[in-house]
Amino acid sequence: MTNSSKGKSNRLINEKSPYLLQHAHNPVDWFAWGDEALSKAKRENKIIFLSIGYSTCHWCHVMAHETFENDEAAEILNQNFIPIKVDREESPDIDELYMKAVTSMGGQGGWPLTVFLTPDLKPFYGGTYYPLSSFKSLLGSVTEIWNKQRKDVFGQANSIVENLRRMYTPQEQSSISEYPIDAAYLNLVDSFDE
Repeated sequence: MTNSSKGKSNRLINEKSPYLLQHAHNPVDWFAWGDEALSKAKRENKIIFLSIGYSTCHWCHVMAHETFENDEAAEILNQNFIPIKVDREESPDIDELYMKAVTSMGGQGGWPLTVFLTPDLKPFYGGTYYPLSSFKSLLGSVTEIWNKQRKDVFGQANSIVENLRRMYTPQEQSSISEYPIDAAYLNLVDSFDE
């Protein structure tokens, strides 16, 4: 296991969140949630790797040290994904939405919340804490599926979103046509303050 020195910083160095700042010296090329990351994912047609946690979360610190400080894992993330880090205490709406997605997939909820999204923000796989060896294997599998079975990935993501829409849309509003993730995205874009 190789861990990089903490000399270099990534984009999170400019954030105010204590949790995001804890990851500002990871070799992972983290983005904070926002237009820059979301546009890049769409433009490059890459999977979004979403990691949600908070500054006092024990397993968030463990995964950060074991995994996000590991040069090999960082290289895989940086080459194949758009890695986004979210502080659940600053963005409880994003956390709630993707926590519902992971638990609806049959996963156990918790933090760190680990979610893989299509470039249009639809979740297709997720979980919580992954030890380094499992995490690198998972990244390889997700990358291979994205490259070879992309249609299936979009089918899975659309199915999850439709399931979430059915589960969390009040009966009296069943005619709503927007997916909850699309609505959340539009709300976030409208309220985002650089």
